[in-house]
Amino acid sequence: MFGILIVSFTMHLRAYAKINIGLRVLGKRKDGFHDIETLFHRIDLFDELTLEPADDSISMTGAGLPIPLDEENLCWKAIELLRTEVGATLGAAVHLDKRIPVGAGLGGGSSDAAAVLTALPSLWHRPVDASTLADVALRIGSDVPFFLHNRSAFAQGRGEQLNFVNLPLPYWILLITPNIHISTKWAYSQLTGIIGSGRRLKAFYDGATCTLAPLPALMENDFETVVFAAYPEIAVLKRDLLSGGAAFALLSGSGSSVFGLFEKEEAARLAEERFRKKYLVSLTQPNFIPAL
Repeated sequence: MFGILIVSFTMHLRAYAKINIGLRVLGKRKDGFHDIETLFHRIDLFDELTLEPADDSISMTGAGLPIPLDEENLCWKAIELLRTEVGATLGAAVHLDKRIPVGAGLGGGSSDAAAVLTALPSLWHRPVDASTLADVALRIGSDVPFFLHNRSAFAQGRGEQLNFVNLPLPYWILLITPNIHISTKWAYSQLTGIIGSGRRLKAFYDGATCTLAPLPALMENDFETVVFAAYPEIAVLKRDLLSGGAAFALLSGSGSSVFGLFEKEEAARLAEERFRKKYLVSLTQPNFIPAL
């Protein structure tokens, strides 16, 4: 999710990270992508963006974690694609304060791009319908359409077939990110022999609601086998979360972040303090709702 505050011609936004509560890779498609099942859920970790209109140019500046500030950045791509789609001649100047780690399975770049997409119609005073935004979002990345909305979602297809749900999550969510960058392309390439072999998550979603009753079965991620084999430190982090009091723990996306769900605040904060000495950490309160 992202929030927007408009002050004169400057727009200030938050772009929130997501975790995957369960992730199954069902098979490779003819278009080269993979069919998946997953539950996307936002946490209290966000990038901050500032947008200002520009004549016909695109520019980016940045702070925080190192990122590309040119055509490789998904925010830049979002501006280029949308203005071509709607025939706009204006550009934008973007400042991105990057806090969501890259290559960590948190969707930070996709969230940034979605925030920019949603803000540009107001910045340019050019109305854009929701279907056009969704089409452009999917051309940027498979999970970008999810970030156009502000609810959790059960996702299928490439991740773009979204069934939005209210998901109160009564756990403290402790996110741990080691200094490891994992390429999503690499992770998918390692899944040979694993694809389609696990339990389906479809039973978790009945078409209208989500329930956490089958949470133990949901806490499976097909990428754990290959990621843990290549990066044993990440497997150790999951074990440490469980031994430190987490009721459940899981790799997010294709990694490298892992998260633990804690029932008790005291255990969550003790674990946060311990992991913070070596890793990037983020703690989300129970039933978190993203704010401006």
